[in-house]
Amino acid sequence: MSIGIIGEKVGMTRVFNKEGQSIPVTVIQAGPCPVVQVKNQENDGYAAVQIGFKDIKKKKVSQPLVGHFAKKKLTPLKYLKEFRINSPDEYNSTSEIKVDIFKDGERVDISGISKGKGFASAFKKHNFSGGPKTHGQKDYYRAVGSLGATDAARVFKGKRMPGHTGDYKVKIRNLEVIKVDLEKNLILVKGAVPGAKGTILLINKIT
Repeated sequence: MSIGIIGEKVGMTRVFNKEGQSIPVTVIQAGPCPVVQVKNQENDGYAAVQIGFKDIKKKKVSQPLVGHFAKKKLTPLKYLKEFRINSPDEYNSTSEIKVDIFKDGERVDISGISKGKGFASAFKKHNFSGGPKTHGQKDYYRAVGSLGATDAARVFKGKRMPGHTGDYKVKIRNLEVIKVDLEKNLILVKGAVPGAKGTILLINKIT
């Protein structure tokens, strides 16, 4: 278990390596994330570091959180995340997590909320192949089909039907860090990550 960082998806672009090959990358604005709280086994029952990301107006934060930040002499932060680690004693309330915890060529796991696509048919949501389109068939090309046994008089749990699509937590594992820009607090990772532009992402080091 090791420390990670909170970031925001900026968008996608491409970079070229020394051989001139084009590499698709996602640009992530990550940190700096101040340490808000350090938890240890003796007081909290587990070891973890709580970090925050993106300043927010004090009036938009609940009173318990206002006191939580004031105790550490920090401005209110919009996002909080705990990372369970083996050695929390390395961090304190004055510490700050930056992109320099990552190195070029390192592997990371990235999680976030996928793009919401609203209400979708079962055809689109579950990738159904559709009904037959030959002569004599009724207009039944994109329908769900039979809902199961008629004697049960109900729809069984787990039946794949139309409904809300997307907007759920997704984790992409083992992504390669192509470049780390400490000056601009940017991480470039190979490939795509969940969500649209502006999505908040959690970036975990692979141990």
